[in-house]
Amino acid sequence: MPPPGNEPVLLSIGDISVTQTHVIVPQGRFPLHGTTWTVQDSTQVTESIPAVAIVLAIIFVLFCLIGLLFLLMKEKRYTGFVSITVTGPGLYHTVQFPAAQHTGAWAADVVGRARAIAASAPPMSA
Repeated sequence: MPPPGNEPVLLSIGDISVTQTHVIVPQGRFPLHGTTWTVQDSTQVTESIPAVAIVLAIIFVLFCLIGLLFLLMKEKRYTGFVSITVTGPGLYHTVQFPAAQHTGAWAADVVGRARAIAASAPPMSA
């Protein structure tokens, strides 16, 4: 749904668009003033030795002890998601993003920007 008139989209977060006065979600357009923005980071990081490091360590340990250095290799796996929620009068919408190394920091940054825009939004007249 495009913004009305000359009101440009200032910020997009997944399927949420923020203009100077409105939040636009798939359910419709809602006033930005009085919205609450939250971030939930459910990211889990596990660290393990990759299988290739174990194989290389076994092969090279037969020649010298330097092969044991391959066991120092680590790989990080990110699981979970980061969700961003906006609530307001008649509005509740959540978007989720897959976990990655910097997803939590990115989400906190864009929600901070959305909060700043919402704080400066004028109240809607009835």
